[in-house]
Amino acid sequence: MIDDKKIKEKLKQKTWNEIKTNDSWAIFKIMSEFVEGYEKLSRVGPCVSIFGSARMKPDNKYYKMAEEVGYLLAKNGYGVITGGGPGIMEAGNKGAHRANGVSVGLNIELPFEQHDNPYIDRDKSLDFDYFFVRKVMFVKYSQGFVVMPGGFGTLDELFEAITLIQTKKIGKFPIILMGSEFWNPMFDWIKSTLLDKFYTISEKDLDLVQVYDEPQEVIDYLNKFYGKYHLSPNF
Repeated sequence: MIDDKKIKEKLKQKTWNEIKTNDSWAIFKIMSEFVEGYEKLSRVGPCVSIFGSARMKPDNKYYKMAEEVGYLLAKNGYGVITGGGPGIMEAGNKGAHRANGVSVGLNIELPFEQHDNPYIDRDKSLDFDYFFVRKVMFVKYSQGFVVMPGGFGTLDELFEAITLIQTKKIGKFPIILMGSEFWNPMFDWIKSTLLDKFYTISEKDLDLVQVYDEPQEVIDYLNKFYGKYHLSPNF
């Protein structure tokens, strides 16, 4: 007579062993992504990351704004790092490419929306399976974040950077939000709810970000920030 309980137990054990084996092999994949990222990005020089929605089309004002920011960054000695995909990412790389600057793409494999844009330097394109590895690369090799309007992914990258600075896990660097009409309502809520009502943040935490509407303001703030340390974009 077949013992269903024993069969189920064997199947359960087999499944768990497969999970453990897959987890072990995943460690090597994760390590390889870190090693490749460190080796490539350690050679690109000072860069600023541009984040934003993959859904923005070339006729959108924020696409055009991101392209201008990328162009001005490159003209002022900064490389540009994006997530490597379409929309705002494409615009940032396009601006840097137009200025003959360094244009880096950290692409992520997704079931929709994401594909390499054509404005990335071919020797500066990396592909990632793991979001967390990719985010480490953004933080480690960026001298600043410029965050355009976007969705959950953009917010994830923004708040991760704010949290790391707030908790002093990394040194402070410029976080610049472009588009006051998009960002101000969120920060009004942060002030009224997180700060004033529930006291879950401190007032000085609000100083970790700047909100601007003009691309030149990004450059002026970056130069002012690093000018305090007597550093140029070529530090």
